[in-house]
Amino acid sequence: MTGDLAYEVVVPHRCLLGEGPVWDAQMNTVCWVDIPNGEIHEFSLTDNGFRTMAIKDKIGAIALCTDGRFLAALKSGFAFIDRQNGKIKLIDHPEAHLPGNRFNDGKCDAVGRFWAGTMALSEETGAGSLYMIENDLSATVKIKGVSISNGLAWSPDNKIMYYIDTPTFEVVAYDYDIQTGNIANKRVAIQIPEKEGFPDGMTIDMDGMLWIAHWGGSQVARWDPDTGAKLLTVQLPVAHVTSCTFGGTHLNDLYITSARVGLSEKQLIEQPLAGSLFVVRNCGFRGMETAAFHYKNNI
Repeated sequence: MTGDLAYEVVVPHRCLLGEGPVWDAQMNTVCWVDIPNGEIHEFSLTDNGFRTMAIKDKIGAIALCTDGRFLAALKSGFAFIDRQNGKIKLIDHPEAHLPGNRFNDGKCDAVGRFWAGTMALSEETGAGSLYMIENDLSATVKIKGVSISNGLAWSPDNKIMYYIDTPTFEVVAYDYDIQTGNIANKRVAIQIPEKEGFPDGMTIDMDGMLWIAHWGGSQVARWDPDTGAKLLTVQLPVAHVTSCTFGGTHLNDLYITSARVGLSEKQLIEQPLAGSLFVVRNCGFRGMETAAFHYKNNI
């Protein structure tokens, strides 16, 4: 069904390719990235303050760290970023030998491992991989042959990991071992009809339902991974909806990123809000708390 959930534009800024929203409960702030422009944006609900940090590198995803920094998946590899001064400390680049690739979406699991995937700048089929970064900063390839690595989510009981490789139009599920980070028993949880748009970023609510942003579909939709059924649609005034996350005091506000990239001049005129960060307040559902990356060594 189509929901009557009303959206608001959070700030007047428009990203070229807004992505990867992260809710920081401690700072009462929503953070998101502009991938090609190499920017991290933060909006504080406490004082309505908006700030932009220029990274000067393509940035696919960020995660909160327990010490207050960001862990970022950059074109040049994994790095810590100081949120106060923007100082970058590179950690590792598992695809340094693949200059035609960049990192895309990423997220932490419940015990603070960071998962992030890659894709070819040319969008070549099967050129990317999905990596897991352990708490000691060691990186492991978990899935190979990925085309456009995208949304990640874990079930409320941490027994299932959901994953999107966008061109497949599928959300796949794996059995997840939270103790080891091992994945097994791949199966298709949701088959997205092409008319809905490409599945992009996603999040999960407390009921275990997936909220998926649809690139080219002008929507975020709530899907049941057990039945594959579409439950709810949030229509948006932009074609390229990229990702979403829950935030706010009660985790019942849905933040949604979008993009201007790939739109024609005519489409840009028709979609003046393309690239905006949207929010659906009091959406009627509650999300999971944001997991932060923590590491064993003080680096």
